[in-house]
Order: sequence, then structure tokens, then C-alpha cells
Amino acid sequence: MKSSELFPPKSFLNIRGELYSLNQAKVMGILNITPDSFFDGGKYTNEKAQLQRVEEMLSQGADFIDIGAQSSRPGAKEVGAEKEIELLTPIISSIRKYFPEAILSIDTWHASVAKATYNAGADMINDISGGTFDKDIFRCMQEIQLPYILMHTGGRPENMQDNPTYDNILKDIIYFMSRQLNTLNHIGVNDIIIDPGFGFGKTMAHNYELLSQLSHFSFLEAPILVGLSRKSMIYKPLNQKPEEALNGTTALNMIALEQGADILRVHDVKEAKECIQLHQMLH
Repeated sequence: MKSSELFPPKSFLNIRGELYSLNQAKVMGILNITPDSFFDGGKYTNEKAQLQRVEEMLSQGADFIDIGAQSSRPGAKEVGAEKEIELLTPIISSIRKYFPEAILSIDTWHASVAKATYNAGADMINDISGGTFDKDIFRCMQEIQLPYILMHTGGRPENMQDNPTYDNILKDIIYFMSRQLNTLNHIGVNDIIIDPGFGFGKTMAHNYELLSQLSHFSFLEAPILVGLSRKSMIYKPLNQKPEEALNGTTALNMIALEQGADILRVHDVKEAKECIQLHQMLH
């Protein structure tokens, strides 16, 4: 049986008024403009470095660029909406100038940041809190009508790894997603991507249980984004550093594709594109 039969084509996204197909898996390249992200913090804190990184990822085949000005690594301190806007709006404008076709996702949980970056030219909002940190974000999405990535987290970055517990992690997250999707659909937000939130308020065992059961999320009939890239669930069992975790990332990305993932969010675009290309040869 083909994977397209197991996981039927889920949707198109409305990107600037045009339908964008997700019938083939896509790659979202990560641009962290923070000084303290777990893998590449501090590397892209000026415009020249940021634009070079975007150019590199686009040349390697990135379908989306996800820009974050707030580190969400475990223990990260919050910088606040004003600082995010101050950091994000100039680089969005620069990317729009030099790479007008780039599809830009903004990693934020603040409604005010979503609105400001929409005005600056963002195409998508990636909310790690799934609407739980800022009660105004859903209304903002209703207003700006951009595609919205609904992620699950087990708490705020500063405390989410303190003691993650669930009754049944798969059921708990699917219930959360169902409830949030229903709320969004009810107010007219329809372009929604779901992300189980690997590493966000989850133990190692939780992460691997979610990955092995990822296909169950197809029940929600929304595209699935998976962000595994160089995370501790890869490098810790292998007794590595994040810098050494590319091979493990590729291995788990292939499993995610087999389980129905539609978007791979990665630091290493070229390798993820190769992974998708080879996976398509199987089906």
C-alpha cells in the first residue's frame, strides 16, 4: 500500500492568495536570530549573516524559512514581544527585498508579534504554545488569516522539562489538538498545521512513543510538521553533542516520513531534501 493511500493528501495552504500544495513532503529551514538557541545560537545575529543563511537554505531547496527571535530550548528566558518585533521586522523586510519568493514562517507565541510580522511580510505563524501562552493569538490569526502551526508543549520553555507527566501522551496530545483545532475552525481559521512538539515538555520515552505513533495524528486531517533536528532525544542516547547529531536526525526524519510527516523542520536543509527524495523512491 502506498503512503498516499495510508495518509491521503491533506491540504493546500493559502500563501499570499495562492494555493500551495502539501501533497509532497516539504522542508522548513531554521533561521535562529537568537544569541542562545541550543544549536546555532549567536551565529546569525546580524543582517549579512542572516541573509547568507537564508540564501544557503533556499539554494539547498528549503520550501519554508522559519525565523525565531525567542529561544525555546529548555530553560530559555523569555525576551518579550517588543524585543521579538525589534529583531524580526528588519530581517523580514530584508528577505522580502532580496528573496521575494521565500515563504516565511515566524516562530512566536505573541499575538502582537504575529500582527507586526504579518504587516512586515510574514506568510505563516509558528506558535510553540498552540494558543496557550497568549489568549489573543487565535483572534489575531482570525484577523490576519495566515497559515498557523499549532504545536503542543507541556509548559513554558523555562520549566517545561521539570517533570513532564501524561495519563496517555498520545491521547492527551490528540485531545489537545482536537480542542484547539475546533476552536480555530469555529472562528474561521482553516489553514492549520499540527506539530506534536518533540522535546517540549516530554521525556525521552515520550518523544519516542510519539514518533512511533505519529501516524495516529492523521486522524486530525491536518498536515503534520515534525521538528526533530539535532534535539537531545537524538544526541543524548548516542552520547553526542548537537553538532554531531546530523546522522541521527536524518534517521529519525525518515521514520517521521514513513509515519506521515508532511513538513520536516530542520537545521540541515540539503540532507532533509535528500531524505524526502529517497523516501519518495519507496512509494
